[in-house]
Amino acid sequence: MTSSDRSATRAGGRHGKPWRAAGAAVVVLLAMAGAGMIGASFRTVPPPRPPQPLAQTRPADPITAAAPDDGTQATDQAPVEPAPDLQEPPDAANPDLGPAALPRSIPTTISIPRIGVQAEIMSLGTNPDGTVQVPPLDQAMKAGWYSPGASPGETGNAVIVGHVDSAKLGPAVFFNLGSLTKGDTISVAREDGSTATFTVDEVKSYPKTAFPTELVYGPSDRPGLRVVTCGGAFDQNARSYVDNVIVFASMTA
Repeated sequence: MTSSDRSATRAGGRHGKPWRAAGAAVVVLLAMAGAGMIGASFRTVPPPRPPQPLAQTRPADPITAAAPDDGTQATDQAPVEPAPDLQEPPDAANPDLGPAALPRSIPTTISIPRIGVQAEIMSLGTNPDGTVQVPPLDQAMKAGWYSPGASPGETGNAVIVGHVDSAKLGPAVFFNLGSLTKGDTISVAREDGSTATFTVDEVKSYPKTAFPTELVYGPSDRPGLRVVTCGGAFDQNARSYVDNVIVFASMTA
């Protein structure tokens, strides 16, 4: 994920009220704002390829066209519309299953034992242009929670984003996110002392030109979690990854 203004880049979400009340206009606005994120900067050679979702592994050869060595930062190109064939999120089939939702509380840390993640979470908002902030590249080992949306454990889809790598630090907090599989667990500690535990339903890779805005930021009647980073080949010309890796998870404890 690379910042477009020192600490932020593209995504979308709701603000200040439940998604159900936000309405279709908000979803359209978010789609127009874009949803591509999380890359690397100052790359003149392809970085190490992060693991990809098992069911969707793409060809190993990155895009290797030479980029000018002008010292500029990479910027991921965000899509301008949601995926054309929006489908129900993986947790929609059994809406009566799972624990009761928790009250709103700021998340503090995220733990993903399967890939060795134990990271602080910073609260993020939106930029003046409507895009979603991301952690600064010099804090690429931290994750970021989209605070205008649901908090982890609340009813709705909580969204946590993080870098896949950075030129300065190398592999970042979510470098191995694509290796998660169904049944893996993710725990999010909250400021109120509680912990929301989620079980992975699905891990998918989407081209940034077809980011599934509705599936990530759209409505849900259950507490869900979406964890987003970059993946796929690294485009040397754009200095960004061509895909987003998204983990869909449901609260189970």
